[in-house]
Formats: sequence, C-alpha cells, structure tokens
Amino acid sequence: MTHETSNADGPVIFAREIAADGTMRSLGWDHVRGWRPAQAGDLIWVHLDRNAAGVDAWLRHDLGLSPATVDAITSNQNRPRAFREGNALATILRGINSDDHDDPENMVAIQIWADASHVVTLRRRRLQAPKDVLAEIEANAGNAVTVGDLVTRLVEQTVSRIGGVVLDMNDRIDELERQCEQTVVEDVLTAIARIRRKCLSLKRHMSPQHEALIHIARDAPDWLTADNRAAIRETIDQLHHYLEDIDVSMESAIVLQDDLNNRATAQTNKTSYLLSIVAAIFLPLGFLTGLLGMNVGGLPGTSSHAAFWITCAGMAILAALQLFTFRKLKWL
Repeated sequence: MTHETSNADGPVIFAREIAADGTMRSLGWDHVRGWRPAQAGDLIWVHLDRNAAGVDAWLRHDLGLSPATVDAITSNQNRPRAFREGNALATILRGINSDDHDDPENMVAIQIWADASHVVTLRRRRLQAPKDVLAEIEANAGNAVTVGDLVTRLVEQTVSRIGGVVLDMNDRIDELERQCEQTVVEDVLTAIARIRRKCLSLKRHMSPQHEALIHIARDAPDWLTADNRAAIRETIDQLHHYLEDIDVSMESAIVLQDDLNNRATAQTNKTSYLLSIVAAIFLPLGFLTGLLGMNVGGLPGTSSHAAFWITCAGMAILAALQLFTFRKLKWL
C-alpha cells in the first residue's frame, strides 16, 4: 500500500526498510525505533507526522540529532534551507499542496534528514511527492536503492510538481488576454490580481528553495553519488527556469492589468468628455428657458401666439451654431 494516511502506529505515516539487494518490507513504529542496518547498503525510510508525540525523542535519542537540528526539522518555521551536520544532510523544502480544497500557492513544507543509512521525511500537512516516490520504488522493488537515490528523487518530485502550477498560471494569463475583449473588466482584473498574488507566494517560497538546493550541490555528503549530484544540478536548473517563468507571468499580468486599467480610464474619459459636450450645448438653452420662464411682468411675447415658435426656432439656431463652432474647434 502506498497511501499516505495517518494511522494509530505512533507518528509513522509509512516506513520502509530497503535491503542492499533492493528487497523491501514495511515497518511499524516499534520496529523503526532502534533500527540498525544489518549489512552495508541497508537503509530505512521513515515518513512521519512531525507534530505527533514521540518524534522529538526518537530524533534526539535514537538518531542522535542535535537539539538545533531537531528544532529546525520539526518547527513550523519552515523557510526552505539546507545544511550539513557531519555526514548527515538536513533539508527543508516546499511542495505544492495536494489538498484539492486548498490553493496550490499555500505550499506545504517537507523536512528531510538523511545519513548513510537513514532517510527521515517529516510533514504536517499532506504532500504528494513522498507518495509518488514510494509508489515508484515499490513498483521497482528488487532494484538497489541508495540513500542518495531516495533523497534525489524526493527533491526532484517536490520541485517537478511546481512546474504544473506555473504552466497553468501562464495558460490562465493567455486565456485572460483572449477574453478581455468580451469579459467584464472588473472580472478580468480580479483574476489578474489573484494570479499576481499566486506568483508572489510561489516566488517567496521558491527563491530560498533554489538557494537550498545550490547548497546541497555545493556541500554534498559523500553518500550522494556523482549521478545523484548531477540529478540535483538538473533540478536546480529546472527550478531556476520555473522562477524565470514566474517573473514572466508577473510581468505579463502587470502589462495586462495596466492595459485594462488604461482602457477603462480612456473609456471613462471619453464618456466624461461627451457628457461635458452635451452639458455645454444645453447650458445656454437652459439659461434661456429659465430666463423666459420667470413669472415677472415685462417678458416679451406674452401676448403673441407666435412667440413660442419663434423662441423654439431661435434656440434651434443657437444649438446649430454651437454644434458648428464645436466642429470647427474639433471638439466633436
């Protein structure tokens, strides 16, 4: 079974012992505690819920980790980083959230600690990468797996899933560019703002992750083979491309947002201009009708039956003169 589900077996989500010949067996928490390799090449991979009881004690007493390292890989302050402790490697990475009810940019931390015979991964929320790696090694049971292979695959899977989110984001920007002619501007601007927030969130986590992987490649333990180091360098390059794509997505979103804002501003200005022209035309006409509508003695034409039509003709001529003047001045 490769399902990553919490169980009643202490903090263990899953644990696998992998012998030097590639054979594998599942272990419970009782077997994990105190485990030692029977021969050279044996290793154990333990995936834990870092908030469960007993994790800190096992890391300190059974594995002999320093208090500072234990705090680093079990803390909720999980900015991506990597550091060596003797021949062991501690790495904190961020991966795409596998929960369908949460936003992908709310990235989930995975902590990895490894030495020559142990790989310990810890998480607080569900993450897809360990499940994928576990399914892969179980599908190839019988093939030798080293600690370096396992750590490399975890790093690769964690980073590779980010690419799908970046590509989806780019496709969404392209779709918005196509739809902005027919869609309500406010709806498009809301979608663009959401994409910009997603870009900022991804870059906030991925930039230090890129630095952490560079640190691994620069100061790799001796159990990372040349092939492992080459794979990690490829992953670093892949992550660098993702960061560049995020920058391009942010710039594209800003350009599209500015274009929509400028178009909306131009439409508002055009409408205001037309209203101003209409007001300018009716201002003198309104003045005349107000003047002639005063209820005072001495108003001209009060005793003439043709005065109304003369007044209407005069205002029509005045309006025509205004329109002619606006045309000459190129206001219309």
